[in-house]
Amino acid sequence: MRIEFVSSARGDFHWSRPVLTIGRGDDNDLVVSEPQVAARHVTIQRDRRGLVLSVSPDAGRVYVNARPVRERALLRPGDSLSLGDCRMLLRDDADLDARETLAPTESRCTVALRPVAGPLSGRVVAVGDRLELGSTHGALPLELPGNDPALLTLSWDGDELVLDASRVPARHAVRVNGVKIVRTSVQPGDQIGIAAHRFIVDGPGWTAEPVPVVAEPEADTATAPVEPSRGGEVWWLILTAALLALGIAAVLFVHF
Repeated sequence: MRIEFVSSARGDFHWSRPVLTIGRGDDNDLVVSEPQVAARHVTIQRDRRGLVLSVSPDAGRVYVNARPVRERALLRPGDSLSLGDCRMLLRDDADLDARETLAPTESRCTVALRPVAGPLSGRVVAVGDRLELGSTHGALPLELPGNDPALLTLSWDGDELVLDASRVPARHAVRVNGVKIVRTSVQPGDQIGIAAHRFIVDGPGWTAEPVPVVAEPEADTATAPVEPSRGGEVWWLILTAALLALGIAAVLFVHF
């Protein structure tokens, strides 16, 4: 088992013993020097059920897959563990062995999609070489209003992680950091939104340069030419009519 630190340059922590202690104190197996972390925050122990997380009574907030844990929880590879502001991903060593067998050009950092709103909240989904969200066979279900068929994909193009929303109906706008897109590169920390779903891209150790998100060009619409304002002419006409009315009234008053 190994632990990856999300959005941190800290290297992976490898662990093979039956018990793992995590906290701010120097006597822990894994020391996390964060103000919100207690001296002995949590303990992870292997037993017949798998990995059991135990939270110390005096510890602060602990979340597993964005859900609060007060006493105990069962863990499995792929789970996200948060102690205060420190977020970690639990990985199986088998995943690392498989990654190391790839050719150098195919080796990439671990990237995950973390739902923070919508029906998929609480899960952490590894992107791998390609991740599909939608209604097609083999894709992770993506519920949309009206059950419209859709396919949203994340895949690698060289060193870039590309989000493709070309097979999502136009009425379900896909936005990256609030900007409507059809296809764009994404990086750690980017927020992807579609209907009620919100996802955060997590990539521990990924130090790529930020890529600006370009908004989808809006459909061309005919723009009627703007005529010069005729407000001044209207006021002159009103003033002229008033003066004429006043003159007529004066003539009638003198005559009669």
